Amino acid sequence: MMNLFRLAGDMTHLVSVVVLLLKIHTIKSCAGISLKTQELYALVFAARYLDLFTRFNSLYNTIMKLIFLGSSFSIVWYIRHHKIVRRTYDKDQDTFRHVLLVLPCLLLALLINNKFTFTEVMWTFSIYLEAVAIVPQLVLLQRTRNIDNLTGQYVFLLGAYRALYILNWIYRYFTEKHYYVQWITWISGLIQTLLYADFFYYYFQSWKNNERLHLPA
Repeated sequence: MMNLFRLAGDMTHLVSVVVLLLKIHTIKSCAGISLKTQELYALVFAARYLDLFTRFNSLYNTIMKLIFLGSSFSIVWYIRHHKIVRRTYDKDQDTFRHVLLVLPCLLLALLINNKFTFTEVMWTFSIYLEAVAIVPQLVLLQRTRNIDNLTGQYVFLLGAYRALYILNWIYRYFTEKHYYVQWITWISGLIQTLLYADFFYYYFQSWKNNERLHLPA
């Protein structure tokens, strides 16, 4: 069910996409952005929304699915194929082997899931993969060290979205009579948020001191 925390999480996630598209489309630059992470997110949404045309929950839900699917694949296209944007991609620094994240998440989804059906396993795979999809981006930021404002805001908003969803789960657990424990989603979301902890610290330090954001190597 919808509540303030979930709505805030969804809007924060949406704004993070807008910030990234603004950087890519307006400035014509993807400097500091990990293609590997963007490809992982495209895979996350493709696996999660297999039921897009077979299961209708609400107009809001369908619109959000279309937005995240369309934006994730368009971002990958821009970085890979746009004649100007692709020149700004730092391929030499973005070298994290994301297959090392995909295969373990798929294996884990096959072993630990709520129901052993194709769509359920793919949904579970998307939950596990989303939890670690930010890793190539964080590694790239540590390598490049100096981070422009839009890239920093994009990563911060992604982390904030998941933190707000954790508050949503806590709220629902204590207020909804029939809200059941969802260990797969909860543990994956907690791991995802913890991965941002170091970035959050340096983000707030740079904001407090009015300095350019940079991460230690």
